[in-house]
Amino acid sequence: MSRSNGDARDDDGRRARPAHPLGELAGVFLKLGVIGFGGPAAHIAMMREELVRRRGWVSDERFLDLMGAVNLIPGPNSTELAIHLGHDRAGRRGLITAGVCFIFPAFVLVLALAWAYVRYGQTPAVEGLLYGIKPVVVAIVVWALVGLLRTAIKDRLTAIVAAAALGLYLLGANELAVLAAGGLAVTAWRTPRKRLPGGGSPAVLMLPLLGGPRFPDPTGGQLAQLFLNFLKIGSVLYGGGYVLLAFLKGDFVTRLGWITESQLLDAVSVGQVTPGPLFTTATFIGYVIAGLPGAMLATIGIFAPSFVLVGLLSRLVDRVRGRAWSSAFLDGVNATALALMAGVTLQLASDAFVDPLTVGLAVLTLLLQWRTRLNTAWFIAVAAAVGLVRATLIP
Repeated sequence: MSRSNGDARDDDGRRARPAHPLGELAGVFLKLGVIGFGGPAAHIAMMREELVRRRGWVSDERFLDLMGAVNLIPGPNSTELAIHLGHDRAGRRGLITAGVCFIFPAFVLVLALAWAYVRYGQTPAVEGLLYGIKPVVVAIVVWALVGLLRTAIKDRLTAIVAAAALGLYLLGANELAVLAAGGLAVTAWRTPRKRLPGGGSPAVLMLPLLGGPRFPDPTGGQLAQLFLNFLKIGSVLYGGGYVLLAFLKGDFVTRLGWITESQLLDAVSVGQVTPGPLFTTATFIGYVIAGLPGAMLATIGIFAPSFVLVGLLSRLVDRVRGRAWSSAFLDGVNATALALMAGVTLQLASDAFVDPLTVGLAVLTLLLQWRTRLNTAWFIAVAAAVGLVRATLIP
């Protein structure tokens, strides 16, 4: 059905593809990669603002389905969501375009910081930028949570599951275990056992997702070993930055001895203070170990599994939503994923709100999102300027 602005939508609520979608995709995800400070929760909030609220490429329900689905596979979830949205928009070429463009700005920036680190022994200070950006990012995430609430919390059951998931997360439970439990709880409540495929539990469907390919230690040169280690990490890693830190320490500090613990912490810090995926920490470590070839191979290695996994997953999401038991499971996963996003936001807030000015920046951002349709890039830019001015005035 055509709209007044020339858009059309398919049966899933997705806007029909334009004649040349790749350029549009590249521009959107390059911008998101540049302004994507704040980690996965902030990235997801910005994607929803840009692609659901402003552009109408997908509905909130479709967005939540994709968000829930990527939480079930290893790798950087926000990057995988970008890849999935690209596939929805323009097929396989869109999958590659969206993913590469979202990763590329962070890759370039981290590469520049790694060069400065190797050459001068330190990274440029970014505390002033982060002072202003952090509270604004929290406000952007909160607004996204409000917008997704009605879609994810469909009834009393999903509300209870979400509340329980938030409590378990704040108590330190494993994110993947909480996510699976949420999906299984809703499925068990809504779907009689006899209606499940083979009369069994949907838990069996999680088994292929909880594992991952294992790679033997390569016997080739350093670059091959570097690449395969990052490929392994990208293939099996669930969880956030602390889990990534454990993998990197085990492989590159303890077993191989290629970097020191101090260098590892510097690498993770650079990944946290730059926009885009935290997994670009791999770029930094690769450069420290083996220069530009190392940076490129490490980046390709850690992100390549995400492109493959999302390409396989894209064929299953619509089928999952089309069946009663699997649709119930996805509803549970969506409600739980929203709760996990809220838990991450609470943790971000404790670090972001340090004085009345940071609180004021967050409140102003919320008000502007409520009353205007301004692009979130403006909020990030103004917040960074405020942080730099304050750092200049208050050394």
